[in-house]
Amino acid sequence: MLSIEATKSSPRVEYLANDNVLSITGESYPENSFEFFAPVFSWLREQLPKLDKLIFQVHIRYMNSSSTKCMLDILDLLSEQAQEGTQVRVRWYYDAGNERALDLAEEFKEDLEIPFDIVPLEPGEAYR
Repeated sequence: MLSIEATKSSPRVEYLANDNVLSITGESYPENSFEFFAPVFSWLREQLPKLDKLIFQVHIRYMNSSSTKCMLDILDLLSEQAQEGTQVRVRWYYDAGNERALDLAEEFKEDLEIPFDIVPLEPGEAYR
């Protein structure tokens, strides 16, 4: 079970076992990103090899540079596990009109060989 509540500066992280979805939503600029994401890395290292599939669903409106590094590390772990046979898919949601968020998602997608959907959200629209 993985569930971390959001704060003003950190995202909500939740694993939905019934759907095989790891979801990260909110803003990500905690004082120490590596400390914040440590439980996520631990969970991924322990649980990911046991899963047949995982959907990594992300909707982060703002991410500082250390959170970006953590996200790259998460995506690398997912990519490595996909090479081991786990079906991994990324669904990256961004607010339509936020070109910076779109550019970041495209940069992440470029470096991966796993399915990576970039999905725009209109104002007020929740991700699905």
